[in-house]
Amino acid sequence: MRILSFIYLLLLVYIIAALVFWGISLSKQNKQIFAQQVVILNGAIDSNTNKEEYNLRMTDLKVRYQMHVKQFIGEGTTFFLVILLGASVVYSSFKNSLRLSRQQNNFMMSVTHELKSPIAAMKLNLQTLQKHELSDEKKKELFDRCIQEANRLNDLAGNLLFASQLEGHKYVPAIEDFDLSELVEDCVKDHAERYHRAFEEDIQVNCKFTGDRIMVQMAINNLLENAIKYTPANKPIEVLLDATQQQIILQVIDHGAGIANDEKKKIFNKFYRIGNEENRKTKGTGLGLYLTSKIIRQHRGKISVKDNPGGGAIFEVCLPV
Repeated sequence: MRILSFIYLLLLVYIIAALVFWGISLSKQNKQIFAQQVVILNGAIDSNTNKEEYNLRMTDLKVRYQMHVKQFIGEGTTFFLVILLGASVVYSSFKNSLRLSRQQNNFMMSVTHELKSPIAAMKLNLQTLQKHELSDEKKKELFDRCIQEANRLNDLAGNLLFASQLEGHKYVPAIEDFDLSELVEDCVKDHAERYHRAFEEDIQVNCKFTGDRIMVQMAINNLLENAIKYTPANKPIEVLLDATQQQIILQVIDHGAGIANDEKKKIFNKFYRIGNEENRKTKGTGLGLYLTSKIIRQHRGKISVKDNPGGGAIFEVCLPV
C-alpha cells in the first residue's frame, strides 16, 4: 500500500510539475511575442510624428497581451483543479478497492472458519456416539451440541442468503402486523436455551409493529448473538423494549470490552470486523450488524451504538410506530 501510494504521489507531482513548466513556458513565449510586436510597431510607426496612432496600436498590443495572460491563468487553473479532482477520485476509489479487498479476504477466512468449526464439532460428537457406549444423559448432551452447531450453520447460511438477496434486490418483504414484544421474548428464550446464557429482560408487553417479521427477527437475533460473543459467560445480557406513541425502542446491552469511538460507525459496514482475522478471538463474518442495519433502515428506523457505563456497548434500535 505504501509503495503504491508513493508511486501515485510521484506521478501526481510529475503531472503538476509538467503543468507548471508549460505554464511558465507559455508565459515566456507570450512575453517574447509581445516584445517582438512592440519592436515591429516601433519600426512601422514613429511615436513622435504619429503619436496618437502609435498609442492606439500599443494599447491594443497590451490588451491582447493581458488577455493571453488571463487565458493561460484561467486554463491552467481549470486544468489544475481537474487534475486534483480526478486524482482525489482515483485515489479514493483505489483506497476503497483495497479496503474492500481486505474485508472480503477477511470475510472468506471467517466464513471458512465458521463453516469448518461446527462441522468439525458435529463430526466429533457423532464419532463419539458411534464408537463409545454412553449413558442416555451423555447421549442427550452430544445430540444437543450437534443441534446447536447445526443451528449455527443454519444462521450463517441464512445470513449469507439474505445478504445476497438484498444486494441483488431480489428479496420482497412480507408486510404484516405482529406483536414485537412476543417476538423479542421468543428470540431471547431461544438464545438463552441454545447458548446457556443469562438474560435480564425488561420488555413492555403488546408492542405492535407492522413490517417483515422474518427480517425483524433476523435483526434481533444478530444483535443477541453479537452480545453473546462479547459478554463474559458469568455476566448477563440485558434486553430492554419500550414503546411510546411515536416509536419503539429496543436496547441490547452487553458487558464486553466496549467499542472504540472510531469503530462505532464502521461496525455497520459490510464485512467489517474489529481487529484482524488472524488474531481475532470472536467468531463471525462481518455480516450480522450490516444486515441488521439494512433491515432497520428498510423499516424506516435507526440503529446506533453507545458506551455502556458499566462496561461494554449498548445497541439501540428505534422503530416508528
